[in-house]
Order: sequence, then C-alpha cells, then structure tokens
Amino acid sequence: MGWLKFKADELFDGNGFLGESNVLITSADGTIEAIVPVSEAGEDVEYHPGILSPGLVNCHCHLELSHLKGLIPKNTGLVDFVIGVMQQRNFPEEVIYNAIAGAEDEMLGNGIVAVGDICNTPHTIPQKKHGRLHYHNFIEATGFVPAFAQKRFKQAVEVWKQFEENEKARKKREVSNLQSVVPHAPYSTSRELMRLISEYSAGKTITIHNQETREENSLFLTGESGFRKLFSLFNIDISFFRPSGKTSLQTWFTELGDAERIILVHNTFTSQEDVLFVNRQSSIVNSEAPPLQSQSKIRKLKSTSWCLCPNANLYIENSLPPVDMLRSNGCHIVLGTDSLASNDMLCILGEMKTLRSRFP
Repeated sequence: MGWLKFKADELFDGNGFLGESNVLITSADGTIEAIVPVSEAGEDVEYHPGILSPGLVNCHCHLELSHLKGLIPKNTGLVDFVIGVMQQRNFPEEVIYNAIAGAEDEMLGNGIVAVGDICNTPHTIPQKKHGRLHYHNFIEATGFVPAFAQKRFKQAVEVWKQFEENEKARKKREVSNLQSVVPHAPYSTSRELMRLISEYSAGKTITIHNQETREENSLFLTGESGFRKLFSLFNIDISFFRPSGKTSLQTWFTELGDAERIILVHNTFTSQEDVLFVNRQSSIVNSEAPPLQSQSKIRKLKSTSWCLCPNANLYIENSLPPVDMLRSNGCHIVLGTDSLASNDMLCILGEMKTLRSRFP
C-alpha cells in the first residue's frame, strides 16, 4: 500500500503529547491513517528528532506586504505604522513578487500549512497558483467616508473576482482556497461599508483588525484620537463623524451579523466588558464563558474567534493582549503572525513561544 511511518521524540496529535512510543502512519500522499504503538508498527519507521505535529495554521497574515520587512521602525504606535505602510506600498512588482515567494517559503519551512491572508491587491495570486498552502483570502474593503461606501465595496469585489477566477482556473485541486470580502478595521471602514460587506458575506467567515491600539477606542469614545493625524495627512474629511461614546468593538460589532464566523484580530486593548458584549450578541457562546446576561439581541453570527499576533503587537505598540482575561472568559483563541512589515518572522511556533514566556 506504500505506507509511510514516522516516529519522533514527541508525537502531538492536536490534543496532547503521546510520547516517543507511538508511530504515525500515513498513506503515500500524506493522508493520516493511524497512530499505533511502536511494537505494532513493523519496520521502515523514519525517526525525526523533535516534535511531530499536525501542520500549523496562520490565521492572520499580510503576504502582500512581505517586501516591507525591516523598513518600518519598531514601537512607533499603530497610527504611524499605518502611515508608514501606506507611504511605502509602491515598489517594483518584481520586488513584491519575490518577497511574497520568499515569505511563503518561510511559512512552509516553519510548519505552516494553512493561512488566513489579507489581500488588498491581486499581487499574491501568481504565488498562490502553485497550490503549496491552503489559503483563505480575505479581500479587504477600506473607506471611512460613508459617501464612498459603494465605490470602495465595488473595488473590493473586483479584487475578489480575480481570486475567484484564479481558483476556478487552477487545474490541480489538491489545495483549494476560499475568498471573502472583509472590513479592514473600525477606524477605516464606515458603518455603511460594513453593512454592504455583511450582506455580501452571509454564511461566510470574515475577519477584522480589532482594538490594536488605544487610539481606536478613543476615536469612538470621545472623538479625540491619534487617527485624526492619519485622516489629516491623507486629506480625509471626517467632519461627519460623531463618536458613539462606546468602545470601538461595542460600536461596530452588530453591523456584521450576517457572517457565520468572525475572526477578531489583535484585541490588544479589548476589555472584559467588550468580551461580555460579544458573548451577549453571539448566538453561540463558548461553554466556558460567563452566562449570557441578556438574550434580547441574538445575532445571526454563529462563532467568534480571537486571533492573537503577539510579536506584531510588540513590534508596533510594545503591548500585548489581555491573554489571561480572554482565557478566563472561555474565548476561542487562534494565532497569527501579521505581516513581515510588523514581524521579524512568519512562525506560529514563535508566537507560541512569546505567549508562553509572557504568560507562563
């Protein structure tokens, strides 16, 4: 049958460590067939030092920004970081494509097999045609001015179509990719644009950058925020804007109720009250979370995941999310690397090591 047999110092099955006395058996194409004791495995068992584990999932990445590695200084704060990214996106396409290919090589080398990738352009399509990794392509729509909501949404859909066409054209289907249109962040996406995205994403998985900086909450609580510097620099008139008096998350969360799943990314400045708000508004809440205080507004949303990118948070804001609080509330936590513009490496194990050292 062409079975392949693997043994390591530790065998991790996704739930726990089984030790060195077990052997992983796969078919020739890599499909997992069984885990058996060494005594039953027979001959031709390959030994590999270290931990044998299922492939890792990078739930949040910006592959198209890989060419910005090392170009934006650390600890600038998010506002200046965003300005830096916007000012340095115009590179020769050959440089961009080569950096994308190198970044994908890095993820493969670090054991990553699936990626939630943020896309503003079609630049990553040529690399993704090779089918080396599973991708969920999150096509971002951005625009804080309500009057431009339709235009910005249409632009995002046009990019989405290019990814869809690429997926249909690929002949080898061993690796399939998914596409969703998603909002960038609360400070860059109007409520009108969010509603268009929500309708378009009914039943799909979407993602959004959430509370990555204190300035985001300040914008919605009082209107006084460092983001006004960004709007001013790019001549964006936000005289229409009125703060809600609530945190960012509590202001926009109900606008995305048509999506089946949502991944909230970063959550560096998320509070206990924010988590309770999300739990109240979601139709399915992790069983370990505190009981619902009110069921008067049950959203269509079926599940919420909290994606942490600790190394990027340290790179940009020199802060970390409230991991202990999220865990104590039973939040479903997943991990991402963010981009090479905000991280020294694309390595989920590296994110785990940072969390373990800061939250032992």
